[in-house]
Amino acid sequence: MPDPSASEHLARDIVALAAGKKAEGIVVLSMDEAVSYTDFFVVVSGANPRQTRSIADEIQRRLRPRHRPARVEGEREGEWILIDYVDVVVHIFTTAARDFYRLETLWGDVPRVDVSAGA
Repeated sequence: MPDPSASEHLARDIVALAAGKKAEGIVVLSMDEAVSYTDFFVVVSGANPRQTRSIADEIQRRLRPRHRPARVEGEREGEWILIDYVDVVVHIFTTAARDFYRLETLWGDVPRVDVSAGA
């Protein structure tokens, strides 16, 4: 069984990398009691597909020495990019796609993790 603190640390690293690329609306959902396939969702937005691809590229490039995703989907279109690190699943949306899919509403009953500075 994976160490929950390791998956939370990975989620926080992803948040920092996304924030460094000016991602907006960063939310971390604690999924471990809701689903069996991951511990956290990290959900972020970019203004357009170019920015979402830039965020995804930065996350993958910087984590590559330690973590390789099990799968990546949506990079070509850039509207909704999913990066699956197994214990952490990253969802990178354009603002319009995020408004349309409303992922946080779908999982509204799961706890959010405070990712503010110093938390």
